[in-house]
Amino acid sequence: MSESKPNNPAKSQRHRARELAMQGVYEWRLSGKGSRLIEKATLDEKSLGRYDHEFFGQLLHGVIAQHEALAEQLAPHLDRKVDELSPVEYSVLMLGTFELMQHPEIPYRVVINEAVELAKTFGGSDGHKFVNGVLDKLAAKMRATEVAAK
Repeated sequence: MSESKPNNPAKSQRHRARELAMQGVYEWRLSGKGSRLIEKATLDEKSLGRYDHEFFGQLLHGVIAQHEALAEQLAPHLDRKVDELSPVEYSVLMLGTFELMQHPEIPYRVVINEAVELAKTFGGSDGHKFVNGVLDKLAAKMRATEVAAK
């Protein structure tokens, strides 16, 4: 008997939460709106489909609250200044950096893959390659034991 349900519906809801959090960070970066205002607007929007609301909130508030510390972690692995990143690259990289730092229960490969998928969906033609390279270097530093065990 085959079912048409996804193998892991929680994963798709988490992916959707990442998409919305990335868009929220993008909005914050361009508009300067507070994370609570962005979260409320997202939660009020009924057409966004199913997503993990709690994870979305953790990502959005965490990235915005810790953006300076996240930028410090990212900077040594970039070929330009953090402020010179495109808004999409900035948002995706900040989200990936936050997950690598604050969510050790999520395998680093999942974090990188999710960030690459976001960059493919929302970024420029080769932005995903840049995101992959930066987060791969960052993971090697932040999660050295996990990366070495691969």
